[in-house]
Amino acid sequence: MITLTGHDLTTTQVKRIARDHEEVAIDSSARERLKGSRAFVDRLVEEGRVVYGVTTGFGSFKNVHISRGQVRELQENLIRSHATGVGAPLSREHVRASIVVRINSLLQGHSGVRPEVVDMLVVFLNKDIYPFVPSQGSVGSSGDLAPLSHIILVMMGEGEVIDRDGKRTASRPVLQSLGLAPLELQAKEGLALNNGTAVQAGIGCLALYDAVQLAKVFDVSLAMSLEVLMGTLAAYQERVHMLRPHPGQIVCARNVRTLCQNSGMVDKDEHRVQDAYSLRCAPQVHGASRSAIEHISEVMHREINSVTDNPLLFPDDGDAVGAGHFHGEPVAQVMDYLKIAVAEFANISERRTARMVDPALSEGLPAFMIAAQEGGLSSGYMIPQYVAAALVSENKVLAHPASVDSIPTSAGQEDHVSMGTIAARQAFEIVQNAKQVAAIELMCAVQGADLRAPLTLGTGSAAVYRTIRAEVPVMKKDRILYTDIEKISALIPDKILEAAQQAVGSLE
Repeated sequence: MITLTGHDLTTTQVKRIARDHEEVAIDSSARERLKGSRAFVDRLVEEGRVVYGVTTGFGSFKNVHISRGQVRELQENLIRSHATGVGAPLSREHVRASIVVRINSLLQGHSGVRPEVVDMLVVFLNKDIYPFVPSQGSVGSSGDLAPLSHIILVMMGEGEVIDRDGKRTASRPVLQSLGLAPLELQAKEGLALNNGTAVQAGIGCLALYDAVQLAKVFDVSLAMSLEVLMGTLAAYQERVHMLRPHPGQIVCARNVRTLCQNSGMVDKDEHRVQDAYSLRCAPQVHGASRSAIEHISEVMHREINSVTDNPLLFPDDGDAVGAGHFHGEPVAQVMDYLKIAVAEFANISERRTARMVDPALSEGLPAFMIAAQEGGLSSGYMIPQYVAAALVSENKVLAHPASVDSIPTSAGQEDHVSMGTIAARQAFEIVQNAKQVAAIELMCAVQGADLRAPLTLGTGSAAVYRTIRAEVPVMKKDRILYTDIEKISALIPDKILEAAQQAVGSLE
C-alpha cells in the first residue's frame, strides 16, 4: 500500500502502482486540504465572483459569464467536448500512471475538488478500472485535456473501459458492478481534473524508470562486448576518468571494470594500443546519457509533486489566480532529452554488435559468429544486426524534438503549446526499441564468448552469460532467432542485473 500525500511521490512508486498494481491510500492531512479547497470553491460560486472556468467559459470563451445555476452543466460540457482523442488506446499502465499523478497533484489542496472525487480515482486504481483513452490528441497545454477527459468520462459513467480481454465496453455497467454511482461534477471539478500534465508526466515516469534500469544493462552488454572483442581496459582506469570527471562516465567505467574482474579476454593482446570508439569512448557516451537521465529524474520528481491545473486556489488568502502551470514545457523538454539519451545508448550498442559479426573487425571471430565450417550454409547473426540497425534508425526519427513544434490553439488564446505528451510517448517507444537493441548485443556477446573458449569472461559477465544460456542455447547452425531475442529481452532488466549484481555487487 502506497499512501499518497501530494508531496513525496517518486518515479519508482508510479511504476509500482501503474505496472505492479500496488494499491494506494490517501493521507489524512491531504484529505483535510481537499475539504478546505472545496469549501473555498463553494464560497466563490455563492459570492458570484468572476473566476476562470468556475463562473466563466473556457479558452477563448473566458469572458463569457456562467450563471450559478449552470456551473455543473459547464463542467460536464467541458469533459464531453474535450474527450476527442484519436488513435490506439494508451496502455493500461500508462492510464494508471496518469491517474496516480493526477491524484497526487489534486491532493495539495489548490484545485478545489471534493474528497469523493479523488476517492473515485483511487477506486479506479485499486479495482483496476481501465478507462479507454486514445493516445493521440494532446498538445500538452492546457495540459492533457483530451486524454484526461476520456478518464473523467468514465467517472461520469459516460465513457468506455477496456476489459481484461482488450474489448471496449460501456463504463456505466462496470461502475454499477462495483457499487459506484456515476460522478456528478460540481463547480471547478471538470477543469481541475482535465487541466494538467498528468498523462505526459505519467508516461514519462515509466519511460524514465525503464531508462534508469536500461543504463545499467547497457553497461553490462558493453562489458561483455569489450571482452568478446578482446579489448583493453586501459581507457577505463579510474585515474583516466578523474581527469574529465563527469559523474556518469565515472560510473560507467567503474561498472565495466567491476564486471570484467578476472576476465581471460581483456588486456591479453600486448600489441593492442587502443580500441575503436564504440569500445574506448563508451564511458563518455554512456556517461553523457546517464548524466542526462539524472537531470531528467530531478525535473520529473518536481513535476509529479506539483499542482498543474488552473486557476490555482489559495483558500487561506481568499485568492484564485489564473496561471500557467498546466503548460507541459518542463516535461516536454526533458522527454526530448530522454529520447536523445536513450537513443545514444542504442546507437553505440549497435556499433558494437556490428563489430562482433564483421570478421574484419571482430579480432578473429568467424564471420557472423557462426562456426567457419557452417558459414555460407548458415547466415549466423547477420540479420539480428540488421534489426538493431533498423531500430536505431527508427529511434533517430523519434528523437526529433517535439517540444520545438508549437501550433496555436483555441483561436489564438493558447498561442504556444508544449507537445509534451508526444515527446513522452516517443520517449517510451525509444526505450522499448533500445531494450531490443540491448538484447541483440547480449545475444551476440554470449555467442562470441562461446567462440572464444577456452578463454573466460569476467566474473560479472560470466554470471550474465549463464543466465542467458539457461534460456538460449549456443547456435551451431542456423535456427529461428526471433524467439531468442524475445527470451533475452524478457530477462532485461531484472534477471540480467540480478545475475551481475549477485556476482560482483551492486552496479550504479
